[in-house]
Amino acid sequence: MRKKISFVVLTHNGAAARQFCMSWAALRWLLVLAVGVAGAALFVGIDYVQLKRAALQLGQREAELSALLASQSGEVDLQRRQIGEFAAQINALKERLLALNQFEKKIRVMADIEKRPDAGHLFGMGGSIPKTMDPKAAFSEERNSLLREMHAQTTQLEVGLVNQSDSFKTLVTHLEQQQRLLASTPTIRPIDPGLESWVSSKFDWRISPFTNQREFHKGYDIAAREGTPIYAAAGGVVTFSGAKGLLGKAIIVDHGHGLTTVYGHCSRLLKTQGERVSRWDTIALVGNSGNSTGPHLHYEVWVHGVPVNPEKYFLN
Repeated sequence: MRKKISFVVLTHNGAAARQFCMSWAALRWLLVLAVGVAGAALFVGIDYVQLKRAALQLGQREAELSALLASQSGEVDLQRRQIGEFAAQINALKERLLALNQFEKKIRVMADIEKRPDAGHLFGMGGSIPKTMDPKAAFSEERNSLLREMHAQTTQLEVGLVNQSDSFKTLVTHLEQQQRLLASTPTIRPIDPGLESWVSSKFDWRISPFTNQREFHKGYDIAAREGTPIYAAAGGVVTFSGAKGLLGKAIIVDHGHGLTTVYGHCSRLLKTQGERVSRWDTIALVGNSGNSTGPHLHYEVWVHGVPVNPEKYFLN
């Protein structure tokens, strides 16, 4: 007969006690089962805690990754917008540069100034105009090609700006020279055409009123009332002021660039030798001095020591 162990269960409510009998072998199996269940429960509990911790960490990593991706996405979008804006600015700068180049061409046509034969094209060798870039390409798969094109066009624009600057410098220098030449060119009639006056003799062959012989008249005579103002035909320096033989009282003005004007038969001289005069300055008054048949101005224009027809210079 196998030995058994008894368990008596007592209650607090006065109910009859209960007795359980179990063999030692069964008890041992029960203990083994209890330990196994407890171990399994402990193992499951630990594993659950670890899984829960891992799940929390995974959630945190997921949140961090989402934030990072969102941040990177925002940076990428910002970069794309900046690339697109830069491409648009390059297009605008190129249009302005081309407009300036066209403006320069118009000025050169108006001033009859040709470019030097050795002057290069605006954008250097080849001279081709860079194509217009599409700023929207920054948001497509063509972004890399857009970046390469932007780099190439930036280099071309730098060359174009340098060439345009040099071209403008030569144009401005030429215009300044032209301006000085124009300021020194006797372009007005020395007597106001609005006053009572008339041309009595031109730059041409004529019969001399003194010798009755055919002679070449190298001046331009304007008859007017005595005392009528005589104007400097251009800016310059008075190189002579006084009596000059047959011309009577006369003034000679050197305008530079080989241009000289002579004003003869004056009644009064208002400028002295060495004085600087400007166009429209009153330099003398009409008279009848010297070899003259009546009040008038004898006006001459000389270019590098050679008398020329004053009429071809008149603009008024």
